[in-house]
Amino acid sequence: MRKSLVLGAIVALAMTPASAEEVSLFAAGSLKGALSEVAEDYTAAFGTPVTASFGPSGLLRERIEAGEAAHIFASANMRHPRTLESAGKGGPVALFARNRLCGLARPDVTVSTDTLLEVMLSDDVRLGTSTPKADPSGDYAFELFDKSAHADTLKAKALQLTGGPDSAKPPAGRNTYAWVLDGDQADVFLTYCTNAVLAQKEVPTLQIIQVPEALSVGADYGLIVLDGAPANAWKLAMHILSPAGQTVLASYGFDAAALPKED
Repeated sequence: MRKSLVLGAIVALAMTPASAEEVSLFAAGSLKGALSEVAEDYTAAFGTPVTASFGPSGLLRERIEAGEAAHIFASANMRHPRTLESAGKGGPVALFARNRLCGLARPDVTVSTDTLLEVMLSDDVRLGTSTPKADPSGDYAFELFDKSAHADTLKAKALQLTGGPDSAKPPAGRNTYAWVLDGDQADVFLTYCTNAVLAQKEVPTLQIIQVPEALSVGADYGLIVLDGAPANAWKLAMHILSPAGQTVLASYGFDAAALPKED
């Protein structure tokens, strides 16, 4: 019911006549490849330019709260856009994609799904995560730790290497997680499976490890159109939720939440 109400509200607002005004999109870093392609498709179809800023969702939310101009916010969790909705800054919030966590390991690490927890706990293994609160990927990693019997140990040893306001940035053109592991900053890193696939494309020797079912953590991605956004922002939101936009998300490894299920 909530999803129907959300989509119905977006459809109604999307029918407002559009102008050529540029759309400003703030989106989670894990969406960069997929939503860049969706934005290009949208511009080609409707002639409206899209300016996109990608980064940790928590930091993007703080920029919006500080008054920075954004029309659409696509977050790697539901909490950040719902915080903006609760503050009266826009809405409604729509679930538009799902992701999950995987392990990414250097080639010299002996690890499998069955041994992932044991390896992460090993004293001679450096465990990397993103930064909780600033980046939902870090929150999801700590949620995974909470599912184990060793939450305090894992949280204490986790190196929060990415996603924070003071995190080191990779060189231009490099995948963040490939750079972290290839640069010997960690031995195992917990990140979105979609990020792990991109990292392995850059450094093929990296290993992708599926998380054991008992520890598995899913990531729900939320979309909000902010107050004062032009009509074209609603059209872009609808394009992201359309079969065309959802197909692009699926091609990047996301579970496309708005695609109809095959019979």
